[in-house]
Amino acid sequence: MSNPVIETEEHRALRDAVAALGKRYGRDYVTRVVAEGTHTDELWAEAAKLGYLGVNLPEEYGGGGGGIVELSLVLEELGAAGCPLLMMVVSPAICGTVLARFGTDEQKRAWLPGLADGSRKMAFGITEPDAGSNSHRITTTARKDGSDWVLNGRKVFISGVDIADATLIVGRTEDARTGRLKPCLFIVPRETPGFDRSPIAMELAAPEKQFELTLDEVRLPAEALVGDEDAGLLQLFAGLNPERIMTAAFALGMGGYALGRALDYARTRQVWKEPIGAHQAVAHPLAQAHIELELARLMMQKAAHLYDAGDDMGAGEAANMAKYAAAEAAVHAVDQAVHTLGGNGLTQEYGLASLITAARVARIAPVSREMILNFVSHQSLGLPKSY
Repeated sequence: MSNPVIETEEHRALRDAVAALGKRYGRDYVTRVVAEGTHTDELWAEAAKLGYLGVNLPEEYGGGGGGIVELSLVLEELGAAGCPLLMMVVSPAICGTVLARFGTDEQKRAWLPGLADGSRKMAFGITEPDAGSNSHRITTTARKDGSDWVLNGRKVFISGVDIADATLIVGRTEDARTGRLKPCLFIVPRETPGFDRSPIAMELAAPEKQFELTLDEVRLPAEALVGDEDAGLLQLFAGLNPERIMTAAFALGMGGYALGRALDYARTRQVWKEPIGAHQAVAHPLAQAHIELELARLMMQKAAHLYDAGDDMGAGEAANMAKYAAAEAAVHAVDQAVHTLGGNGLTQEYGLASLITAARVARIAPVSREMILNFVSHQSLGLPKSY
């Protein structure tokens, strides 16, 4: 998976180490966890012990002192082994990054060590039933009541709330100067009164469950507000760019895993004189899938490097493009892998059919490919908006 042009020897060594960890667990481990209705606790704990979960967090709080470059590499390699950890997108990437950049000293001390060593997790709550991909329509509100904040609203498709110690909720507060609502982030502990969750029944077979959240007069102390009340939008996008980069890593790992299974099959499956991989009708689509994954990886690496360098604007464009390209590449790779195996591609024995649904997640979440095309057409190409 490594790219010697962009990646250092340290990065390649990290890839090899993570790949070795992933190989010890693999797709069978995830399949068993899903069937049992449990969680990937063993893999999470071992990845944490080896320092992989907090590789992007500051060293002073127990992290590795790296960035999204390193964290995305970890997730991609676990995915390529068939055992990605979705909560890596949420807990260290989004929440950990936001807290490291904008949290108060008290918030950093309270949360970053636990996020770094895996002993604590955070979920991220932004999506709402009536807002969809339009974050400007978020209706969850936060009002001041003395020194406290009181939150009301609903969220949907929030991952891992049941295993997260707290959820970083995106709400909106009223700007006293303009009267307009502005986004702000709040840390809401799992058992806070008025903070209720309901599981959403999903066709997707994954260890991480999805939830609808209801916030009914949720009272929080002043210190639950992350950072500066007036910097909400900046703080929000500081988390969304890593989210897109990590979603790209998730998709690339999945696509790489599916392609690897297809290549193993194409090299050994023989129904005529030569293995089926010798036939161009089989070989060329797999080669195309490989090319698409490599191109998407380059854009993901560019986005991660820009983000770690502090270029939020440049990273925003690249992160959206990377997420788009990786999602398309993953869907294509999975589809071609299943097709290469024929009927075997639909059996439980080979474990590829479940990826047909899983691969589409990256096209839909955390933002649809159409909204990414909107972003690129407006921000990159300067075309007018239709909305």
